[in-house]
Amino acid sequence: MPLTMRSLVQALGVVALLVAANGAQAAGDPGRGKALAYTCLGCHGIENYKNVYPTYSVPRLVGQHPEYLVAALKGYKNKERSHATMYAQAASLSDQDMQDIAAYLAGAPLPVTTTSTGTAPAKVTALCVACHGKDGVGITPEYPTLTGQHADYLARALEEYRNGSRKNAIMQPFTTTLTKADIEQIAAYYAQQKPPLKTVLKRTWWFQSGD
Repeated sequence: MPLTMRSLVQALGVVALLVAANGAQAAGDPGRGKALAYTCLGCHGIENYKNVYPTYSVPRLVGQHPEYLVAALKGYKNKERSHATMYAQAASLSDQDMQDIAAYLAGAPLPVTTTSTGTAPAKVTALCVACHGKDGVGITPEYPTLTGQHADYLARALEEYRNGSRKNAIMQPFTTTLTKADIEQIAAYYAQQKPPLKTVLKRTWWFQSGD
């Protein structure tokens, strides 16, 4: 069934209701999350670290919406997203654990941008702007921020939505209309937006003051 503006508006209306229903969630504790997230930093705390197979960059998380990170962790736990390592990490976490980890990994939110970098591909304008904007900042906290994310990770995520290994009632109808070239163009466009998401840099030596 072709995706129409009416169906898009209806879908976004459903999402808005779900967001409102989830609005009463307790805020995460970043201090507790820091302790719980120690194993997360083995991959997410190393700049340009790669998933082994298939090979693509592990996503940057600093500046991401913590609500989206919680939704992603729940997706891995519920096997709505296919990734053995992430399932193993998420399976033992409670909802509060996820909120605390997300609060720590997300850090400070990105400043809202008012202009975009470069010319948006036609598919971005037609399919992505309604939820992710031209600058890549999700319109609700449950939508991921894409600005400055690794292009190969974004491309991989879109492909997983398209082939069904990530299950999402809104993203799947969009991605089925995309060609490989469309996916690469969308990913490259959002990856160049600024300010970018960043990697959580873990402490390497005892005398370093950063985390």
